Amino acid sequence: MNITFKQQAVNITNCDREPIHIIEQAQQHGVILIIDYKKNKVLQASNNCSTLLNLSVEQIVGKPLENVFPKAISETIFNKIENQQSLYPHELSFKNQKFLAIPHLTENQELIIDIEPFGETINPILFQEELTKILKEIKDTDPVKVMCHQAVSLIKDLYDYDRVMMYRFDEEWNGEVIAEVKEEKLESWLGLHYPATDIPKPARQIFLKQGVRMISDVNYQPAPLLPELNKKINLSKSELRGVSPIHIEYLKNMNVDASLTAAIILNGDLWGLIACHHYQPKFINYHQRQSCKFLAQVFSNKLALKETNTFLENMNSSEEIRKKLLIQMNSIDNNTEALSKFTPKFTNLISCSGGAIYNENQITLIGKTPSEKQVKKIISKVIKKQSESIFQTKQLNRFYEKAINFTETASGVLSIRIGDEHNYVLWFRPQESATVDWGGNPEKKGYIKDGIQFLHPRKSFKRWTEKLSGIAKPWKTYDIEAAANLQDTITNVLVRKQKDEIKNLNDSLVEVNKELETFSYSVSHDLRAPLRGIDGYSRILINNYLDKLDEYGQNALKTILSSAEEMDLLIEDILSYAKVGQNKLNITTFCLKNFLESIISSQNIKSTNPNTKITIEEDLPNITGDKRMLSQVFSNLISNAVKYSSKQEAPEIHIGAQQEGNKTFYFVKDNGVGFDPNFKNKIFDVFSRANSSQDFSGSGIGLATVKKVIDKHEGEIWAESQINEGATFYFYIDVSEK
Repeated sequence: MNITFKQQAVNITNCDREPIHIIEQAQQHGVILIIDYKKNKVLQASNNCSTLLNLSVEQIVGKPLENVFPKAISETIFNKIENQQSLYPHELSFKNQKFLAIPHLTENQELIIDIEPFGETINPILFQEELTKILKEIKDTDPVKVMCHQAVSLIKDLYDYDRVMMYRFDEEWNGEVIAEVKEEKLESWLGLHYPATDIPKPARQIFLKQGVRMISDVNYQPAPLLPELNKKINLSKSELRGVSPIHIEYLKNMNVDASLTAAIILNGDLWGLIACHHYQPKFINYHQRQSCKFLAQVFSNKLALKETNTFLENMNSSEEIRKKLLIQMNSIDNNTEALSKFTPKFTNLISCSGGAIYNENQITLIGKTPSEKQVKKIISKVIKKQSESIFQTKQLNRFYEKAINFTETASGVLSIRIGDEHNYVLWFRPQESATVDWGGNPEKKGYIKDGIQFLHPRKSFKRWTEKLSGIAKPWKTYDIEAAANLQDTITNVLVRKQKDEIKNLNDSLVEVNKELETFSYSVSHDLRAPLRGIDGYSRILINNYLDKLDEYGQNALKTILSSAEEMDLLIEDILSYAKVGQNKLNITTFCLKNFLESIISSQNIKSTNPNTKITIEEDLPNITGDKRMLSQVFSNLISNAVKYSSKQEAPEIHIGAQQEGNKTFYFVKDNGVGFDPNFKNKIFDVFSRANSSQDFSGSGIGLATVKKVIDKHEGEIWAESQINEGATFYFYIDVSEK
């Protein structure tokens, strides 16, 4: 079997994408096997198997697992996988030495088995005492830094590494040593910061999955997995997985010979690491690493509890202030004044140096803030460009360069957007004068060769001090949550006030409409008296004095009488329209077919329009509503249909109903002149007509009256038409018999 291995160089352009989860090597103290468990065949083995297990790669690869393990162990592992049960380590012996086989199943269902020396035998009683000590000594009632010191002290006592540190990430993944226990002869690294590139993204992601990682000897000879496969296997879960050459160089530059790292995970995110360094090779066995992992989990849980308590304490405090602000907003019409002129102010909600309210292009400032002009620039240049309604930063000049001119008032900004009008509430924080001590110059990243910048870990880790400017105290989760709660509160108050305003306007409109209806009724009624006089005297003149007038006078007199008759019809329509609003519904259920036949008969259509064919569907359902008002509806719709189809050679009108769900839709359809569909909503307005042609008379009030009746019946009416293609009017009503 010809087995080869290739290694790829890593440069700065691919470091953050370096596939460290598929480094196909094993550390020298253990063997990695890759198995196709469904076929019971070993696919790969690290080439140190002959040294540790006394079996060559050729004796293992392509063979069943029982060639390496006792059959009982391999069957147990396979059965656990088939039954989706948890896998656990198994003890083995090779060359009279005890080993531990640690199986892992990848997300792609490949079986990985780490085989490593068993190490010193763990006394169960001592092991239990260790776990008890871990649970006892880390107290969530202590400050975070005290908890961190307790955790690293425990690790130092248990495993005796030369240096044990608690390493905490910030929001940009830079790290800081916040607790340290070390051998006295070593220089302290407490308080030193390290750039995000020291622990790149792939490494952080693996820590989230694996929890603990040991490098027993940085000078180990990598043992490649053989043979190379076309398919790369994800080795994230293997603790024996080879180490990135960049990280090895990094540790060597620190003069570190061995390391142990455990992840601190808070709410699913990597909060920090417990980092252990030793200045000579050091191996601790699987069970010891698991107890270290357990300690990290206990610490994570206690930290989560502490963070939750801190969050709740701050939220309870801000909630009391929010409730008082709500009372002020409910009591005062002007929300800006309610938030800024009384106690508490909105700036009391969150720890800040000042704040601003931006409402309809007006700025209200409180406390220590930039100028109005500068605040408007912050809003236009930064905040308005954000897609989210909440924006926060501790370093404003990263978004707006000119913010460097007012770092003393607004290095930190937290803002909420109110509504869709781009009104805002802002909180400000000044810069914190501070220096950061780095573990070496973080700017020195590598060297360039053949146009490619290669990552080269810095050789010096001596304290390197940087003065910071333009950076404020970060906004905490509870600050952002408090701002979000105020955003909801202001929005709800605005919605309520708008609803109240709309209700008041509607109430006023109802009163105005009532007054208009009364006015229309009174005016129309009063106009009829003089109109009767005009009509009466005009008829007297026609009957008794027409022959005494010349042709012009006779025509003028007839025009007066015709105009009076049209005016009377218009007044009658206005009175009908006004009465709809004043009259109460008298709901009954009656036969619609008989009702329609009566209306058609009363309109004398057969005599006036003998060519018009009117079809009434036979199986019309009964209708429920105010019979007198519905008579107006059908009378208007039928008379309009007759009028606008009268110019056709064969006028046709179809009256019917159709059921859809629990609603009955009634319709009146004609084949007349139709109307422009762009005006289908306007034809129901007062004095608006479906067809403005002089060939068809009308007041423009009929359809408005129809709509008013339908509205009173809590229904809806609409029309469909095209010019010269007829029109169909549909409506439904929704009332119950009383």
